[in-house]
Amino acid sequence: MAKPPAWRNWLPVGLGIKRWLAVLLLAITFLGLGLAYLLVDVYREVALPPVIAVLTLQFLARPIRAVILGAVGLGLLAWSLTRLNAALLAPFVRPGQSVALAVSEYRRRGRGPRIVAIGGGTGLSTLLRGLKHYTSNITAVVTVADDGGSSGRLRSTLGVLPPGDFRNCIAALADDESLVTQLFQYRFAGSQDVGGHPLGNLFITAMAQVTGSFESALVESSKVLNIRGQVLPSTLRNVTLIGEVAGETGTAVVEGESRLGHSVGAIQRVSLRPEDPAAYPPVLKAVLNADLIVLGPGSLYTSLIPNLLVPDLAAAIGASHGLKVYVCNTATQPGETDDYDVGAHARAIDRHTRPGLFPVVMANANRTGELLPQLRWVAPTVAAHSAAHSTAQAGPAMRPGPEAEVVLADLIDSDRPWRHDSEKLAAALLELLDQRRSSSF
Repeated sequence: MAKPPAWRNWLPVGLGIKRWLAVLLLAITFLGLGLAYLLVDVYREVALPPVIAVLTLQFLARPIRAVILGAVGLGLLAWSLTRLNAALLAPFVRPGQSVALAVSEYRRRGRGPRIVAIGGGTGLSTLLRGLKHYTSNITAVVTVADDGGSSGRLRSTLGVLPPGDFRNCIAALADDESLVTQLFQYRFAGSQDVGGHPLGNLFITAMAQVTGSFESALVESSKVLNIRGQVLPSTLRNVTLIGEVAGETGTAVVEGESRLGHSVGAIQRVSLRPEDPAAYPPVLKAVLNADLIVLGPGSLYTSLIPNLLVPDLAAAIGASHGLKVYVCNTATQPGETDDYDVGAHARAIDRHTRPGLFPVVMANANRTGELLPQLRWVAPTVAAHSAAHSTAQAGPAMRPGPEAEVVLADLIDSDRPWRHDSEKLAAALLELLDQRRSSSF
């Protein structure tokens, strides 16, 4: 299909361009009329040299002069405005992208749905990387229970909230994942002092020291990468994740997200210490105003459920009128969800919150491809009676019980089928939201 001409990008309603162009043309018209009245008096009362008479086309009839001068004027106006816009917007337009297309996409994303994505780890950043192409009204709500790796070291030595998942989300929402974003994700090696630390973690930590708060550090770090949306912590409290793990010798209590993720046995329940951390107020506002609230994908017990253990946040989700969807993982996670099907994932969330907090579960319908040896496909709760669906098309809803509704779609990354594909997942969620909006009218 031939690429449509760039000028068509100026035509959609709501860009905020055509109205001001009309005002500019009106102003030029008034100025032109004023100048015309002056020139008329000059023509009538002053004898002009022959050269000027020729340049001003006085040898032609007035209607012809009007048409020629008007066409020249409009051409010069269009050319000058185009070059002026290109010069002003050049720093904000990606190479090869027209100014009109950049403005059109910016306005379209600004009018996009209000989406709250809740989670942590690589799953949340995968989702955000797809959603940012549809809307700029994104709020990523990130768990603060991480205590492993670089985040754990910075948390224990400097007392900051774990920056790792926030760094990944900020990078995923960046307007252009260019060299600056790659630099933000760069991980040092070798040195004992900074070895293993990504530059973004150190940057956020330093920004927290400079600005005086972790939340301010997130805002300033987001400005550096010009992200589409905002990244917020579920709580500002320094919480510890505690899990009850059933093993061969009984139930053991495991403290710490990193230890829980590598524990031997079946996780029965998790909790936070302290038990009732206050939710970050901007998160509550975003949840209550959301059109779509998405939980997952991600590690069930160490990335997703810890956010729901913040009482105010869980209550706000329950009170929100937005569509609430839990995105189930495509494959099981060793140590957390061995042998879990979709229903087991959903029931674990219900046990920690209340039944039906997320009434819709989106699960993968495409089980082609080869998983890693230690992984297994997450089977749908009910046997699928239809084939896998296209990338952006959600399948028919199936109800495994009175509380949840399972929606199937092709969600996997063809190269890494144990992970979600950003574009497929975002498209399926937005199509589901459009379907529910249409059915409500």
